[in-house]
Amino acid sequence: MSGRLVTAGPGLAPSLDPEAGRSIPFRRLVEACAYGLFGLFIFFTCFTFLRPSPYDFAAIPAMLVWLALGIRLHKAAIVFLAPLILYHLGLISGLLPYLDEPEPTLWTFQSIYLMVTCIFFVMFFSDDAERRFDFGVKAYVASCIFAAGAGILSYFQATGILFTMDGRAAGVFEDPNVLGSFLVLGVLFLLRGLLTGESRHPIVSGAMILFIATAIFLSFSRGSWGALAAGTLLTVAFTFRSSVARIRRRIAILAAVGLFFGAGALAGLLSVGTVAETFVDRFTLTKDYDEGVTGRFGNQMRSIPLLAERPLGFGPLRFRLRFGLEPHNSYIGGFANGGWLGGFAFIGMVLVTAFVGLRLCLVPSPYRGRAQVVVPAVLMFFLQALQIDIDHWRHVYIMLGMVWGLECARVRWMAQQAPAAAGRMRARRMVPALTPAARAVPA
Repeated sequence: MSGRLVTAGPGLAPSLDPEAGRSIPFRRLVEACAYGLFGLFIFFTCFTFLRPSPYDFAAIPAMLVWLALGIRLHKAAIVFLAPLILYHLGLISGLLPYLDEPEPTLWTFQSIYLMVTCIFFVMFFSDDAERRFDFGVKAYVASCIFAAGAGILSYFQATGILFTMDGRAAGVFEDPNVLGSFLVLGVLFLLRGLLTGESRHPIVSGAMILFIATAIFLSFSRGSWGALAAGTLLTVAFTFRSSVARIRRRIAILAAVGLFFGAGALAGLLSVGTVAETFVDRFTLTKDYDEGVTGRFGNQMRSIPLLAERPLGFGPLRFRLRFGLEPHNSYIGGFANGGWLGGFAFIGMVLVTAFVGLRLCLVPSPYRGRAQVVVPAVLMFFLQALQIDIDHWRHVYIMLGMVWGLECARVRWMAQQAPAAAGRMRARRMVPALTPAARAVPA
């Protein structure tokens, strides 16, 4: 009886030695610590103004601990990881002529680091997906509340240590556009909980939605406004489509109430100081720096014929050396930074994620409700990528990991359903073959 599995006799349960028994509480303790590290990993995503960031100090130990606990890479993720890796191979090939330049080298290594975190997120959310998704998105919402508070304080200049840009709230972010886009997922998660009645404290959830939405508004980011509006419509539409009549009535009522309170909150904000002036200035499709041959869109159009002639692109961060501005378009940036390989791989990554995400939202599975929170946010980022560079936004990689983690879980769930479905089919085929007397025999 020394540290071995022994059987006391026929029909009796095996007996484990005390050392093996103690290993289970120890693993639970390690998992609890791992979840704590992962929560900090997600929460610190909003700290972009520190170098190095608390995000990085939490990321490495969190990934190492979870790898030691045995998280796996599911084969269903290969269709996403292939273009993701090819995109970064394109960046590396574009960097080779400029390895002696520190800035593009550092930028490329940061891209590879973000790729590694994305692969980790896919692995993490693939197993025990419902529990891990809920934990991860709640940590993300906590980060959103903190970032929203910092953004509102920065707008009203309540403290001198937070960021603003041209009178727009940035908070702990250095760019108001990133703040606004970061907060969108928090609103969608809280919103769906209200729509379905899953929120335990609906009044608190409603107040948090207004609080986070206020910060998005004060970022005066046109892309974030559009992402919030379109993402909200998608989440409501997906939820309405997949709900029973009782929930649909609830959605209709809450939509009317939400429009009323939203209009009131907007009117209140527009009555404060210079908010109305900034809103009118920002509420336009294009600005001066967007227009003209040397504006944002003009540079993008001029770059396309040049990139069509250069299979290796310009090289990382060299678009701005030619045109005086960043591309402000991640699709063009993919070709500029990583050549044809990087550009087409980026487009492939977007297309396959959009297809899988929409299927997750529309096809019944245990993961459909969770997908209806994160997929609309990801789809909005793909649209925002047409007018801003999203390829170094850390929260985008978290959400990509969530989407593909849910897809891996769905594929595994489908595989588990197949034998049961086949058994039911065989049973239905056998019933007509039985005689009436045989069918009358009790089971």
